[in-house]
Amino acid sequence: MPKANLYDMAGKQIGEVELSESIFGIEPNQYVVHDVVKNHLANCRQGTQSALTRAEVSGGGRKPWRQKGTGHARQGSTRAPQWTHGGIVFAPKPRDYSYTLNKKVKRLALKSVLSAKAASGAVLVVDGLGMDQIKTKTFQGFLNAVEANKAVVVTSCANVVKSARNIPGVVTTPANLINVYDIVNANQLIIDKAALATIEEVFA
Repeated sequence: MPKANLYDMAGKQIGEVELSESIFGIEPNQYVVHDVVKNHLANCRQGTQSALTRAEVSGGGRKPWRQKGTGHARQGSTRAPQWTHGGIVFAPKPRDYSYTLNKKVKRLALKSVLSAKAASGAVLVVDGLGMDQIKTKTFQGFLNAVEANKAVVVTSCANVVKSARNIPGVVTTPANLINVYDIVNANQLIIDKAALATIEEVFA
């Protein structure tokens, strides 16, 4: 059964915690993880890019010179793509890049990345992850004590969320909203002990 080190808020290791085999102990499926990360990035795209085609650029209504006898190549408009100030060929237009994946695929990808983090020893469990006041310096001290830099912190404590929001590379999330992309992008996964129980209950 996979295990993770248990820490207190002072950054001191106080024991170990057994992790759920069905969530943190499966064989990671890298192909499914790739699909889910690609889906996440596609869904984040705004898709607001836009350019004008030759039909939408102003001007160019008159033929610039007669068809024959000038020595120039024939031209029908000064707004054709080869002209300066002409339209764009196959101009990009606003579109929706998002698409959906099966729920079972996303669930498998999440279990895969959690298992990969657990296997590499990058899962840290904190007993009572919380703060009495909003203090970025205090939370940064905790991260330094557990030697975490680029981390996902799974907690529902509002003071922790607000204390961590100005720290570069640190992402906070509640247990029911953890996502594959954030975990893949992080070096460590720091989980409140109460949030760990929620993860094992929701995603089992």
